[in-house]
Amino acid sequence: MQVAVITGASSGIGAALVRELARRGDWLCVLVARREERLRTLAEEVRGEHEVCDVSDREAVDAVAARVCERHPQVKLLVNNAGVAARADFLTGEPDRIEHVLRTNYLGSVWCLRAFLPLLEAARPADVVNVVSVAGTVAFPGGGPYAASKHAQLAFSRAMSASLRTRGIKVHTVNPGFVETEGFPQRSRLRGPLLRSVIEPEDVARHIAGLVGRPPSETSVPRWYRLPGVVQALAPNLVSRLIARRSGVYR
Repeated sequence: MQVAVITGASSGIGAALVRELARRGDWLCVLVARREERLRTLAEEVRGEHEVCDVSDREAVDAVAARVCERHPQVKLLVNNAGVAARADFLTGEPDRIEHVLRTNYLGSVWCLRAFLPLLEAARPADVVNVVSVAGTVAFPGGGPYAASKHAQLAFSRAMSASLRTRGIKVHTVNPGFVETEGFPQRSRLRGPLLRSVIEPEDVARHIAGLVGRPPSETSVPRWYRLPGVVQALAPNLVSRLIARRSGVYR
């Protein structure tokens, strides 16, 4: 059995991925998240293991990696999926909330990769999947802290893809669009065409599972979600003016 460590595994994309890998039959999943009861229930369902951990806490992540190392000499797959929402802006948002979203969404991926790197190297060739977001390629005022955390995670993922490529570790960046999950209830707040663009966690889980063993990649789910990021990258000043006008802060 190959060992996969999946963060944010108690619900949403993480839980869907755990079930998808278990269904494929050749994976032992180590579930990592903060909610122990949910982790235990899902781990029992898929005959996996669980570790309670807040990935924003570097010492806690190191401790989890040490415990996993005692049980398994190798980790074939690490999925950095843990993330929290922050529907706030930089000017009025609670400072603690802004710090928390940056520590979890960005630094959580950094601490996990650093901690599990020796086990990944022992399993070479191995895979790392960083579940980022389309929000990592675009930015809007109302979600500035969340977008900033995902921009940082995206830069980290791209840098690691280049750094680890020659060390036998393939880094994949996955940018989902609107996904209906407990932490990100999209259908309750979206309208019109955007509502029809919402996908399910299982869609992203199948996509992630299909990346394992393939060359390093950066993908969007669905693929057409890549377009907004390209537009903002090519014409940032124009996009900024359009967003400002739409929000009523530009004259």
